[in-house]
Amino acid sequence: MERARQRLDASPWWRGAAAVGAGALPALAFPAPSLWWFAYVALVPWMLLARSAGTPRRAALDGWLGGLGFMLAVHHWLLPSLHVFTVVIAALLGALWAPWGWLLRRLLHGVPTAGQAAAALVAVPSAWLMVELVRSWQGLGGPWGMLGSSQWQVTPALRLASVGGVWLVSLLVVAVNTAVTVFVVARDARTPAVAGLVATLAATGVAWAWAPRPQVDGQVAIAVVQPGVVDGPGSPDRRFAREETLTRRLAGRDVDLVVWGESSVGSDLDERPDLARRIAALSRAVGADILVNVDARRPASDGGAQGIYKSSVLIGPQGPTGEHYDKMRLVPFGEYVPARSLLGWATSVGKAAGEDRMRGTRQIVMDARHDGQDLRVGPLVCFESAFPDMTRKLTKDGARVLLAQSSTSTFQHSWAPEQHASLAAVRAAETGRPMVHATLTGVSAVYGPDGSRAGSWLGTSASAARVYEVPTAHGTTLYARFGDWPVHAAVTVLAVLAAAQAARRLRRRATASDLPPVHAGL
Repeated sequence: MERARQRLDASPWWRGAAAVGAGALPALAFPAPSLWWFAYVALVPWMLLARSAGTPRRAALDGWLGGLGFMLAVHHWLLPSLHVFTVVIAALLGALWAPWGWLLRRLLHGVPTAGQAAAALVAVPSAWLMVELVRSWQGLGGPWGMLGSSQWQVTPALRLASVGGVWLVSLLVVAVNTAVTVFVVARDARTPAVAGLVATLAATGVAWAWAPRPQVDGQVAIAVVQPGVVDGPGSPDRRFAREETLTRRLAGRDVDLVVWGESSVGSDLDERPDLARRIAALSRAVGADILVNVDARRPASDGGAQGIYKSSVLIGPQGPTGEHYDKMRLVPFGEYVPARSLLGWATSVGKAAGEDRMRGTRQIVMDARHDGQDLRVGPLVCFESAFPDMTRKLTKDGARVLLAQSSTSTFQHSWAPEQHASLAAVRAAETGRPMVHATLTGVSAVYGPDGSRAGSWLGTSASAARVYEVPTAHGTTLYARFGDWPVHAAVTVLAVLAAAQAARRLRRRATASDLPPVHAGL
């Protein structure tokens, strides 16, 4: 191992390439490969490289380049749209891992002691969580590719998500990787590594046995209408006609709600009342309200500026019910260009938004009809399903079912549709509420209140309407009640370690100042 490190240090270019490749490895744990088990060792090569760096600066660079590799790998499907700008964004966001690389070397360089190994087991995962927290800001691209999300189909991990959200799952996955790294590099410090693994297993067992579980209290029949890709001249009208045809097939199926995908209606319904009447006729034929998504130019409902909005609109037998939700968190470059005066050139090298979409101002819970009673549903639009705080707020506001309307036509043949559909499983487990992920194109999926699948996926090649029997539940999860407490715990851990390090340095300086001066002999 030492010889390999020396070879890499002798050739910085090879070391840099190794860092980029090592950082890309965790992407294999996400869909479409879905090698979820690989997440528990995928960070080890990157960790070994950073801790072996000859200098702190080199370790920070290894962290940066690994972050570049990770961001490129989990967002590689953006390359056809943003081209070289994808690399620029990945390089900027990859810099967030530079302190993480420095910390790995600081704690595990050379032959770490048992104390250093124990500190690494709590500090390294906490520092990773800080990176995920910062890059989860919507302006930096949002929480796509959070490591904990790779465990969307692992039942024990979903139970952990109900306790501390995706943050807790990420924290424990990185802790396992850190323990494996300690096993490799520190034979005399393996006791803390074993203790860390035992603690992780114990935490999972406690969550499984004692964490509160929302109680299933019934079910509703929700139909997802996925028309598939419709291109060419007149595509909005032809797509609408296809959605009409698919929805009519639901007549007599006793559905409680019909959900169309993102951008399923391409005109403002006030300007095209004929479309509203056609959807209302469908609602009467099916016997259920229809949630559509309007992607069109209109004035804001609160008197704001005119612009293009993406709005979830509920339509009943008599027409629009008056309830609609305007998308709040827009996709950077896809729906708006951050700092357009500075970065507007991105539109000339890819498919960045030529005009910024308008933002909504608040989340709402809608009342859809269900057996003569209201079915309270919480709508989200596309990218917003990646944000755990949004589904948590809808749950606290009384939503019984969470709904995400999406479309991935641009990325239909990439890993993006499967990755996007998988996020709803984690959101369902976090909140204890079922979640429906309905797509115009892409992958449609439905999950129960524990995050398990409530029926098979509608794949990217499907053009169909499917009815899902969705279990509903009451009660709450610890995450819905207490929120992002693992993030606060990670901040506390890093603050305590930083304070301890500062106190140690002060003691050393005080000891050095107490030593008698050394006089040179004559």
